[in-house]
Amino acid sequence: MPTETAKPKTRVAVLISGSGTNMASLIAAGQAADAPYEVVVVISNVADVAGLEKARAAGVEALTVEHKPFGKDREAHERVIDALLVERNVEVIALAGYMRLLTPWLVQKWAGRMVNIHPSLLPLYPGLNTHARAIEAGDAEAGCTVHVVTEGVDEGPALGQARVAILPGDDADTLAERVKAAEHALYPQTLAAFVARQGQAQP
Repeated sequence: MPTETAKPKTRVAVLISGSGTNMASLIAAGQAADAPYEVVVVISNVADVAGLEKARAAGVEALTVEHKPFGKDREAHERVIDALLVERNVEVIALAGYMRLLTPWLVQKWAGRMVNIHPSLLPLYPGLNTHARAIEAGDAEAGCTVHVVTEGVDEGPALGQARVAILPGDDADTLAERVKAAEHALYPQTLAAFVARQGQAQP
C-alpha cells in the first residue's frame, strides 16, 4: 500500500521586540515531529534583543528591521518586513511581544493569518498595564488570550485563553510571572490548533 505523504508544516514567522520568551516556546513546540507548523524566521524591530539570539540558538533565521529609520512612516517599515515574509513563503504571522501598532495595510494583507497573545482575559484590559489594572479592579483571576489580529487594538476573535488566579499580596510583577508561564503553554497549543484548522479548510 502507498504510504501517506506527510503534510508540509505551515510556515510561521514570529515578530518580536524583546526577550522572545513566547517566541522560544513557539519555536520549540514547532520543532516536534508531529507539530503542524514550524517557525522559519524571527524578525525584530529592535536590534540586538535577546530574542534574536534565542532564535539563532534554536537554528531559526533571525533578522532585524529597525523602525527608527522609517520615522513616522509605519507602513514603509511594514512593507520591508512583508517583503521578507513573502520571500520566505511565510503563511502565518505570530506576534510575540511585538511592541508596534500595526497599520491597516499590514492587517488587511495578512487578514485571518496573523495572531497575537495578550496578557489579559480579553475583552478585559486591552492595551498596556494589564496586570496592574486587574489587581486594582479586585479581580479574582487574570490570564492571557491568543486572538486573531484585526485593525482594532486587541479586538480580534479569541482563539484560546488561560486563567491564572490572582493571589493575596500579588503585585503586577508577581502576577506577570505566573501569567507568562501560562502564555508559554497556551500559545503553542493555540497556534497549532489554528494552523491545523486552516489546513483542513483548504481544498
